[in-house]
Amino acid sequence: MLKGIVIVESPAKAKTLRTYLGKDYKVIASYGHIRDLVSKNGSVDTNNHYKMLWEFNERGKKQIKEISDSLKLSDNLFLATDPDREGEAISWHILETLKAKKLLANKNVKRVVFHEITKSAVERAFQTPKNLDQNLVDAYLARRALDYLVGFSLSPVLWRKMPGAKSAGRVQSVALRLIVERELEIQRFKSEEYWSIHADFDASNGTFTSSLVQFDNAKLEKLDIKNETQANDIIAQLEKKQYFVDTIEKKTVKRNPYAPFTTSTLQQEAVRKLGFSAKKAMQIAQKLYEGVSIDGTMTGLITYMRTDSTALSTEAINGSRSFIQKTYGDKYLPKSPKIYKTKTKNAQEAHEAIRPTSFLRPPDAITQFISNDELKLYELIWKRTVASQMENALIDQVSVNIPSKDKTALFKASGSTILFDGFLKLYVESTDDNSEDADKKVKKLPILKEGEDLELKSVIGSQHFTQPPPRFNEASLVKKLEELGIGRPSTYATIINVLQERKYATLQKRTFIPESIGFLVTSFLRNFFSKYVQYGFTANLEEELDDISNGRLIWDKVLDKFWEEFTKYISKANELTITDVINSVEKDINDYLFKDVENERICPLCKTGRINLKLGRFGAFLGCSNYPDCKFTKKLGESNSENMANETPDRPAKVEIGKDVNNNNDSVFLKKGPFGYYFEWENTKDSSGKKPKRQAIPKFVNNPSELTIDDAITLSSLPKVLGEHPKSKKEIQLALGKFGPYLKMGDKSFRLEKDMNFLKTTLEDALKIINEKS
Repeated sequence: MLKGIVIVESPAKAKTLRTYLGKDYKVIASYGHIRDLVSKNGSVDTNNHYKMLWEFNERGKKQIKEISDSLKLSDNLFLATDPDREGEAISWHILETLKAKKLLANKNVKRVVFHEITKSAVERAFQTPKNLDQNLVDAYLARRALDYLVGFSLSPVLWRKMPGAKSAGRVQSVALRLIVERELEIQRFKSEEYWSIHADFDASNGTFTSSLVQFDNAKLEKLDIKNETQANDIIAQLEKKQYFVDTIEKKTVKRNPYAPFTTSTLQQEAVRKLGFSAKKAMQIAQKLYEGVSIDGTMTGLITYMRTDSTALSTEAINGSRSFIQKTYGDKYLPKSPKIYKTKTKNAQEAHEAIRPTSFLRPPDAITQFISNDELKLYELIWKRTVASQMENALIDQVSVNIPSKDKTALFKASGSTILFDGFLKLYVESTDDNSEDADKKVKKLPILKEGEDLELKSVIGSQHFTQPPPRFNEASLVKKLEELGIGRPSTYATIINVLQERKYATLQKRTFIPESIGFLVTSFLRNFFSKYVQYGFTANLEEELDDISNGRLIWDKVLDKFWEEFTKYISKANELTITDVINSVEKDINDYLFKDVENERICPLCKTGRINLKLGRFGAFLGCSNYPDCKFTKKLGESNSENMANETPDRPAKVEIGKDVNNNNDSVFLKKGPFGYYFEWENTKDSSGKKPKRQAIPKFVNNPSELTIDDAITLSSLPKVLGEHPKSKKEIQLALGKFGPYLKMGDKSFRLEKDMNFLKTTLEDALKIINEKS
């Protein structure tokens, strides 16, 4: 008999655990959830304590059979799925299924929890097994029921009242509202001109620049100098005055290190620093957590990547402090460890921050074992963790007041120098305005003396215009969702992906732009389901779900309260007429709908009708009130997406993306046809010699407009030989099939992530992937 049957959710995790547990245990992967709610109405019975109807996926049936058969080999079943709500749910589904099959008689069932996949952590977990946490399971059931009830109740209303809408979701719709309202704010923004004035002064020890902060004995606000005429008038007066150094204020400022990564901050920094999507960052983090082969041994490189905690274990603190002392010396090591407290309200589960599992594995020691993208993310986590335990940075700041001698004008100059770089030696956090190195910038002033006379060299006016708030990128959207308490950081990547898949918003130049249907859906929900897209309501519901996981609330009572009121909104919405919807939406987003319509919405065709919003069976459009006598129509937001508007099956729109250097610098166009996007070469012919060369773009590409000429050339070269395996000498090919990208070696295939980064796969990357999956 075996010592135990161990259940985990992924093959990679299973492979790593087998190396630690040995042959006395059989480790089986469930491949995620074995079952889910049946995708039809009535799968959550609101009249029977929210009883749920589950169905097995094909893989789940296969894995349950393997688990069931394997139970004959041992009296012990260990549930070793991930240490969070979702992991608890996967174990619960397996347990409930085995109970129903009556396979657990005389079996010892235990839950084992570890936050890093290392030999010591796994051994500790098996020495101290637990029972399944029913509170976490209840929180999962409540969340799953809520998402189902909202989706299956609200989406059909949307389909009927707002043609073209795909779905609505409890968190997804609120995230979309953020994107849409930011875009409306940008569209309504009126830019204002303003001027600033700077002066260069000569002092005895050098020249420096200062800014005008006061004129005519009045403090200058940002918009006080409105135009060039006003600025020139002030400059003319300033040039006649004499100036001196009045007061000099010096102080040393401490800069504290940044806390170690949570799920949210890791996603934000991966987007800003590495250019990853939130989804890609989480996929790579999952690989690093589950383990990679290092010198033939599967090893987990980071702790669990779904966490709200910034805390580090004593073991991690000691490991990082030892590394700091050996690498940077005593002056970079604080006298006592730095302790970080989690700021997130109701932080989910008692996890550690995301950190390396060992500080004896710096990034440069494992470069040959992981791919370039994995190395980038690992290095980011490594540096952030080590820097969090380094000494504070010390920055000298100087502020100088420079008044005119008649006291009617005042300039101010400031400077800073890094006295001691501390943690900045290793890590600087990025910001959404790309000012990553702001902490390291040095602005020095010459040595000045109070009372010293200054010579005015020049006074210059600079023109500026107020700027609208920036569009959300993935990092700033994640940050905003977390600030508002909406959703969970572990779900943000999925939410962002769903918004793009539903075509509610597109990611262009790394910023979100809502599509027409995104505006319309948000307006509909704001008008008729306002409570359920309010930021406060969604955040409060999230807190209640956390209270369920902590045992403070009963899950079906939370659902009772929600469902009773939600059904009233659904009933009212079902009674709406199309006219009700159109009138409300026109009033709500009038600026967006008619931004390109001139002459107070008079029809440009018949000259007597009025342009209105129309809802047809294929979606919304603008049309004339004199229809059917006047056939004028206009597509909504046609300038919004990828400049690929007005395409028809006969005449697809096209955008030139570059020249193919391998084909006589032939022009390559991105085009959209009836079956999706593709590349087309202007003069190069296909194998028939009659039609233009074309290359279909995979369906999993969310933003075809971001593809480059290099992507087109590489894609068209597939299947592509990367090289040969050093041992078997078999040729390794990179290819793209109906199920996505994959590697082919002999008669074996190895699936790759559905991400355009697969085009950058090197032979080295391929060998690592083949090694991990073999």
